[in-house]
Amino acid sequence: MSRGLHRREVVKALLKDRSGLLVVAGLGSSAWDCAAAGDHPLTFPLWGAMGSACMIGLGLALAQPKRRVLVITGDGEMLMGLGSLATIGAQRPGNLAIVVLDNERYGETGMQETHTAHGTELGAVARACGFSEARIVRAVAGIRAMRSGVYRGRGPLFYQVKVKQEFPPLVLPPRDGGYLKNRFREALLGKRDLAD
Repeated sequence: MSRGLHRREVVKALLKDRSGLLVVAGLGSSAWDCAAAGDHPLTFPLWGAMGSACMIGLGLALAQPKRRVLVITGDGEMLMGLGSLATIGAQRPGNLAIVVLDNERYGETGMQETHTAHGTELGAVARACGFSEARIVRAVAGIRAMRSGVYRGRGPLFYQVKVKQEFPPLVLPPRDGGYLKNRFREALLGKRDLAD
């Protein structure tokens, strides 16, 4: 697939002037894309938790109903966690948006084709699970509407963004899980005893 958007440009556009947006970055390329857009204490990148990004985002959205929550993940991870879409659809958090960067490949294991390369439409799955909005974004013109949904739309929202198969330079977020948890928690809740 040579067509598609540049993943780093999509993520940079979504996270520009993000204010208090809470972000869960799926493992691998999605976390690196978020780090490339600028390391931020309200971004929680996953390391070694494939398939968990949407459920962590759901937990945040339910625990913080007055905050906007964005999950940025890849098609491989989303395929591993399809059941999370049904749970999110049942819970219907109005403050949650999911953006799937779909290059139709498993980037962590050697660029094998995912099911999206063979016609699986993740947006159709999200719609069937009861998401308020689910669409495929294929062109730069769609990024603006997607950004508007992320920051102001009534969720749950789902955007499957078709991106190029490319290998931008690695920009790694911090790798210490305890540090990331404490940093995120302190940025979200303020200074508190982080021992528990």
